Amino acid sequence: MTVSTSSPTWPLNGPTPELFFSQLSHLGLITITGEQGHSFIHGQVTTDISSLEADQWRWGAHCDPKGKMLASFRTFAKDGTLFMLMPKTTLSQDLPQLQKYAVFSKAELTDASDNWLLLGVAGDKASNWLSTQFGPLSPELTLIDSGFILHHDGRYILGVSKAASDNLLNQIDAPIYHASAWQALEILAGYPNIDASHSSQFIPQMCNLQALNGISFNKGCYMGQETVARMKYRGGNKRALYIVSGSIGSPVAADSQLEIALDDSYRRAGTIVELVQRDGQVLFTAVLANDTPMDAKLRIAGDPASDLSLLPLPYSLEEEA
Repeated sequence: MTVSTSSPTWPLNGPTPELFFSQLSHLGLITITGEQGHSFIHGQVTTDISSLEADQWRWGAHCDPKGKMLASFRTFAKDGTLFMLMPKTTLSQDLPQLQKYAVFSKAELTDASDNWLLLGVAGDKASNWLSTQFGPLSPELTLIDSGFILHHDGRYILGVSKAASDNLLNQIDAPIYHASAWQALEILAGYPNIDASHSSQFIPQMCNLQALNGISFNKGCYMGQETVARMKYRGGNKRALYIVSGSIGSPVAADSQLEIALDDSYRRAGTIVELVQRDGQVLFTAVLANDTPMDAKLRIAGDPASDLSLLPLPYSLEEEA
């Protein structure tokens, strides 16, 4: 088994190999246990935890009182324990916020990241490899003896306990790439992986959570619900998450500003969310005005050699009637 710490070799916006593995060292897990664990989280996040089935996972957001996201996450349950999967930088800031309110409930929240090995598995042969190792796969969430498999559109997040990790790694006869390989796929999927630097910047709809079934508009109250509901029923949200790809003249920093061509000049356009770059090419998600045309010409502020364009989202942002 070979672990590659260098960037993957296939194009950022090109096809993946038939089978590849990525070490998801940038992601962490919160576990929620206790008699009131599920009900506590249900009252804190945008997701309808109470209706989550045993073979389902969902996107969600934890917001501040103003409806701005402190964290975006995937959530699912195994053996009575609720899990929240999110970037580690976000976890380190969000967990104390949740724990602050959990003291009033019979719920225990723990950073369990060190107890799990997380791997991304993708490619045309991914499902065959996983089913060979673990048996038949469910459409969304497969629970296995040593962990879990989250599935969406041919991509899988495999989590196994550290006790079983050596045995799993010995079964992998292929390179395990750096996390940026997986991030590129997540970006092309239009996923809203916000990190700590974006805490309290965006309401969930600005990162397309409503299009990913990450917001329930029928559940009871939760932190920031009034703002989130108002944006749906009264309008007012003017931003959305886009996928951006192109070439750059110099490396892009996480806080680099985007600019959009307007007549004969450029003006500030939006905020970079998740970024992968190599060999003069860049791929990232960005929050832009939601009326940004798909043929817009973009660049990185301070880098006149950069040439960026939008890629289509793999889902619709049209609101249901």
